[in-house]
Amino acid sequence: MAEMHGKVVVITGATSGIGWVAAEKLARMGARLVLIARDRSRGEASLARFQGAAHTIHYADLSTIAEMKRVAGEIAEAEPRVDVLINNAGALFSSRQVTRDGLEMTFATNHMSYFVVTHGLAERLRATPGARVVNTSSDAHKRRHLDFDDLQSAKSYRGFPVYGRSKLCNILFTRELAKRWADTGVTANSLHPGFVSTRFGDQSGGMFQRLIPLAKLFAISPEKGAETILYLATSDEVAKTSGKYFYQCRVVSPTKDAQDEEAALRLWRESARLAGVGGD
Repeated sequence: MAEMHGKVVVITGATSGIGWVAAEKLARMGARLVLIARDRSRGEASLARFQGAAHTIHYADLSTIAEMKRVAGEIAEAEPRVDVLINNAGALFSSRQVTRDGLEMTFATNHMSYFVVTHGLAERLRATPGARVVNTSSDAHKRRHLDFDDLQSAKSYRGFPVYGRSKLCNILFTRELAKRWADTGVTANSLHPGFVSTRFGDQSGGMFQRLIPLAKLFAISPEKGAETILYLATSDEVAKTSGKYFYQCRVVSPTKDAQDEEAALRLWRESARLAGVGGD
């Protein structure tokens, strides 16, 4: 992995789990961290552990579009460059919840936050030579399909399938982003970290929350799960690679649905409409 001295890394979901491990290791490699967090107590604790006066943190509720836009705007104003954006925040909910924007909570948090924050930092990323966007997806996208007549899961809701569809969105978003930014010098890749023993799912409610402790007995460590994030954020081997899906630091093929160029374009346009932003 390359040294990161002088580089600025913006990362969501960095106060626990694989995001925390990735951020801590990036700080050790010399990167200056710009964290986006929701919980102030965990945020301050994380910042203290990273031991760098130059690191900063911004607080936002990444389930609401106004907050996504606000925090991206604050960072864009404060940072003249962004070398790496790691979209890693995510959640799973056993019952359907609706945000103040009228969006289903999983879709809003796991997909729209990636789309809107990336859009808000586009100018900074494009102005930084060799900038990278790293999107945490999951193999939970397998066997999932997007219904563009019901992206908000109003007709039928089950927590894990809805989560899986949001991870399918992450891959499709990454593919379309890579295509649109092909001439900018910015790369965009997504990844499956593996099934990791973290806080994920601990407060999801329902049957999933009751079963997750047993499943985690077979999970990998956050340190292992963060390896592919770190690889995509720092390795010279992928400096020119874009639009791919990785697992264990290798390119792998996602499902046919995750390679659907028409769906990727349609999702991009619908996301731009929902966020009230331009389509570039």
